[in-house]
Amino acid sequence: MEDRSDWARVDALTDVDIDRAIADDPDAAPVLDEAFWRNAEILDPRHAKSTITMRVDDDVIDFFKQGGAGYQSRMNAVLRAYVYARRERSR
Repeated sequence: MEDRSDWARVDALTDVDIDRAIADDPDAAPVLDEAFWRNAEILDPRHAKSTITMRVDDDVIDFFKQGGAGYQSRMNAVLRAYVYARRERSR
């Protein structure tokens, strides 16, 4: 059974307390405020994928692998963002 005092402590937190706790937590999800969504894009997950072999610097691959599973998808997203930026610049 839950301890009611836990709920009382949570209820006593102010918005400032909560914002500070989020900012201090390295595992907290990003705050989904207006700035977060400013450059967000809807991506079509149905893009055809090709399997390739590519040489990548060790520090680059290590950086993406630190984020855990899905590192190849994150690398693809960075490359896609680059492509979109270059297309926009050339228009």
